[in-house]
Amino acid sequence: MVFILAILVITILEKHLNPVINFVSPKAKIGENVKIWHFAYIGENTSIGNNVMIGSLTHVDYGVKIGNNCRIEGSVYIPPLTEIGNYVFIGPGAAFTNDPYPMSKKMIGVIVEDGVIIGGRSVFKPGVRIGKNSVIAMASVVTKDVPPNVVVMGHPAKVKYSREEYDIKKDNWNS
Repeated sequence: MVFILAILVITILEKHLNPVINFVSPKAKIGENVKIWHFAYIGENTSIGNNVMIGSLTHVDYGVKIGNNCRIEGSVYIPPLTEIGNYVFIGPGAAFTNDPYPMSKKMIGVIVEDGVIIGGRSVFKPGVRIGKNSVIAMASVVTKDVPPNVVVMGHPAKVKYSREEYDIKKDNWNS
């Protein structure tokens, strides 16, 4: 009986992942064209939109919401109650937190609005909101809300310039 159930679960999930090396809760909602790389974990009651890539060793806990067209690199930790909008990039090793007073029973998630870019190894304090189209520079420690359309960096993260300036620098780099 267990063997038959395992075959059924593998058949249902195989279009999204390699079931031998990933765990995706049967209670998770996975959109179309989602790619989940090696050794990833997706918890129950998590919702993942369409066209999302989740990198190796990433842990997406229970009750997380991820929008469409997101790219989440490897070794990212996304705890319960985190909400990620559409067209979000999260660099490798980023860590979101949800417990301001460990180990309390009350948690509060981080909210990441649409179009945000998060550099690798950035860390987020519970309850912060990252405004639409903002950029979090690599290894930043975000302790306060980030307004829309800005670039923040540092420990603690502070506004350094506008998203428009970032896009100009990016275009110059790519040309």
